[in-house]
Amino acid sequence: IHAKAWLAQQLIDAAWQRNRAALAQAAGTTPSDPIAMARPWAWADTTPVARLEFPALGRSLIVLAGESGRTLAFGPGHRPGTPWPAHDGNAVVSGHRDTHFALLRRLQVGDAIDAESIGGRRLRYRVVQLLVTDKHAVHLTADRGQTELTLVTCWPFDAAAAGGPGRYVVRAVRADR
Repeated sequence: IHAKAWLAQQLIDAAWQRNRAALAQAAGTTPSDPIAMARPWAWADTTPVARLEFPALGRSLIVLAGESGRTLAFGPGHRPGTPWPAHDGNAVVSGHRDTHFALLRRLQVGDAIDAESIGGRRLRYRVVQLLVTDKHAVHLTADRGQTELTLVTCWPFDAAAAGGPGRYVVRAVRADR
């Protein structure tokens, strides 16, 4: 699983670079349908839509369109129906606790998270809340009228079985650099 996750991120990064270059030539506009963009591999049913950087951890991850099991196997996924990261509203991104989002356990309140959309928009967020909740607590992913980023993974991090009723949630709000 870890080798597949690492290799997928390399292929996804290459697709991210190709798409960023193509958008730069098209005056930096963001496509309304990111699936029409270059895919990381021929059979992929997703495309890269954002990059998240975690300065305190020295890590960066590319976010894929969608939250299907197939998508999350290769990287964190953007929840359909929520704004893209680095845009107004509550952008929700999910990931697996034992691969890409294992790093969430090391975040602390006050840490920065930098987001870049595929169109080049950049925003800095600050972590304001770390919590464990039930997987049905959908109010945490609702739009609260502010620019925020909500990261969600399964809980506990060291569980023997995948899934389960718990979720670890990182809430971050837009911050001035």
